Amino acid sequence: MTGFERGPVAAGRLIAPMITAVLLAGCVVGPDYRTPILPMPANWSGERPTKSAQPAQLSQWWQRLRDPQLNTLVEEAVAGNLDVATAKAKIREARASYRQSAGTLLPSMDGSGSVTRNKSSETTSESNNIYSEYQTGFDASWELDLFGANRRSVAAARYGVDAAQEELRSTLLTLVGDVASYYTQVRGYQARIALARRSAVSQRQTAELTRTMALAGSATAADVAKAMGQAASTEAAVPTLEASYAEAVHRLSVLTGRPPAALAERLKRGRPIPSPRLPMPTGIPADILLSRPDVRMAERQYGQYTAKVGQTEAARYPSVSLTGNISTAALNLGDLGKNSSIGWSFGPTLSVPLFNAGQLQAAADVARAQRDQYFIAYRSSVLTALEDVENALVLMAQERIRISRLAASAKSYGEAANLEGTLYKAGETSLLDVLDAQRSLYSAEDSLLQSRVLLATNYIALNKALGGGWDGAIDSTKPEIVDVKTGPRLATKNVTQ
Repeated sequence: MTGFERGPVAAGRLIAPMITAVLLAGCVVGPDYRTPILPMPANWSGERPTKSAQPAQLSQWWQRLRDPQLNTLVEEAVAGNLDVATAKAKIREARASYRQSAGTLLPSMDGSGSVTRNKSSETTSESNNIYSEYQTGFDASWELDLFGANRRSVAAARYGVDAAQEELRSTLLTLVGDVASYYTQVRGYQARIALARRSAVSQRQTAELTRTMALAGSATAADVAKAMGQAASTEAAVPTLEASYAEAVHRLSVLTGRPPAALAERLKRGRPIPSPRLPMPTGIPADILLSRPDVRMAERQYGQYTAKVGQTEAARYPSVSLTGNISTAALNLGDLGKNSSIGWSFGPTLSVPLFNAGQLQAAADVARAQRDQYFIAYRSSVLTALEDVENALVLMAQERIRISRLAASAKSYGEAANLEGTLYKAGETSLLDVLDAQRSLYSAEDSLLQSRVLLATNYIALNKALGGGWDGAIDSTKPEIVDVKTGPRLATKNVTQ
């Protein structure tokens, strides 16, 4: 009866510490992360407050520029851009770091085995002094994580994965906006080059008419020189525009992951400057907290460094690990595993920081200061996002007014140029009036083209500011380099090269 009672008592002595350790393992120290609540304006400036503002239509916003070739280039850029490839690699890195951190929450086990041939220094006539020894065993350890250091590390790594994913979204947002902007510039430069050439041809015709009139005595050689000079001046704008056009094509090609001149032939044929569908809904300022990837990334980084504060705080508290090993050793291979050859040990290890000259407290202070920096960075990203939207709204609204004025100006100057040309042929006005009308017409039409480019560019900037980016599927699991023959093999000469 007595032996029967000793079993439960002995088991209770082992189970009680284990239950206590498990309960203590649920403790954490340091601050718990809470998503910050920041004051936000109720509506954008210049817009009337409404009870139900229509949310911004950010999904595939570039398609509202109504250019199929642009849509194709955006898809090609998402697939081939090198910055996107780098952001995807960072996601893979963050996920691997998370798995690495999560592994610290579980026990670890290592196995070992050895075979040795030994010679004893003692000699007897009854036995041989040369013998073999066989050994195998397992070592296991488990840190109980009493105060949550490892769990805080895992949480920080999880926030890091989220931040890496938002960085990819931010990269895609910038990429799509840049592709649309440079494509718009390409079409704008093509239109301005065509305008300069048309204007130069018209001015050359005026110069030839003046030359004919000079031969008839109704104009002077000076008039011919003035007309030829204005035509040459207009033609001089073409090389500068051609250079800017080539730079835009080169940048667009590189954005798609191609060599600079790869798209030159494809974009050579001119197309109209992209024209957005306006007006567009912009939602409310609070929407950017969820739609802007840079804001979301800053918030995740703030959470990551909040978790690191808890990690450094936990380092100031005692830590307990359970360690154990079991091994078997024998002189004969067949004796391994027999009860007489097995040895084992098991028990907790307590580590208590006693004196470290304030290093652990300093590490916690460093973590808090870093946490504060990322909180400030989050607030700054929100303010920057609000500023971006407000600026884009003002610029687009004012450019719409400007473009209407420039269109009216170009129309009036066109009528004036036609009238002056008719009067000049009839000898009822001077050459200077004709040249002035032609110069004014060219300047007005060129300004109108630039304004159309600016309107589309401001529309692109507004969508970027609101957080509009690529919303399609992105596979970030595929590595850029696929390694082969990574297992054990004989070394070759190029291993060290």
